Amino acid sequence: MVVCGGGLKGKEIVIDGLPATLTDALARIQYLDGSTEVARMTPDLPGFVVAGAQSTMQVAWTYFLLGVDHILSGLDHLLFVFALILLIPNPWMLAKTITAFTVAHSITLAGSALGYFSLPQRPVEAVIALSIAFVARELIKQRPGERRLSESYPWIVAFAFGLLHGFGFAGALEETGLPQSDVPVALLTFNLGVEAGQLLFVAAVLTLVWAIKNLVSVGARPARLAAGFAIGTMSMLWLIERLGSFPSGA
Repeated sequence: MVVCGGGLKGKEIVIDGLPATLTDALARIQYLDGSTEVARMTPDLPGFVVAGAQSTMQVAWTYFLLGVDHILSGLDHLLFVFALILLIPNPWMLAKTITAFTVAHSITLAGSALGYFSLPQRPVEAVIALSIAFVARELIKQRPGERRLSESYPWIVAFAFGLLHGFGFAGALEETGLPQSDVPVALLTFNLGVEAGQLLFVAAVLTLVWAIKNLVSVGARPARLAAGFAIGTMSMLWLIERLGSFPSGA
């Protein structure tokens, strides 16, 4: 954090070396009156001019892009959705399941961001890894003619774990902060950005699955098994890594 007494309005902030990376950066300026300004910098646009005060539309667009970026860079959340897509072949049931996941994480994202409830971030991230492992296990256990809970009522599973994933989204939003003058707008557009990114991912996966089915002669069962083991392995590696990040003696 840098405190600037002379004022920054109209001046440009640039991150040297950012164009040579694949990393985005976020600048957050907090003014003495309590208002904030948030700007996202990318390798293509490594700097920005300080506006001094953002319009509601500028706040909305900034937080929408933050939401899209967060979900598309959140491999654990995407892997959970990917496993759900593979687990549920029925399009209507898949739509209901993704909707349940969306509603659930929207509830906990909003409630946590507004300070109504919260959970410690490290345990949340560890249990998110477990949620992915659970769906991977269900994918591996899938048998023709058998209806497991995750297949009969997948929206229940998605809703339950979606509540947990929402705390994960809230953790990212907490690091960014919400502008005091436009909290509802920033929260809404961040969530809309998350949903937009999620829909883009679902559309891309469904297109890929369709292409594989029509262009490559691979059995559905072996493909699901391979995907299930790969997803399960990744989730358990995340679990071990996240458990290892717990403070000693906690």
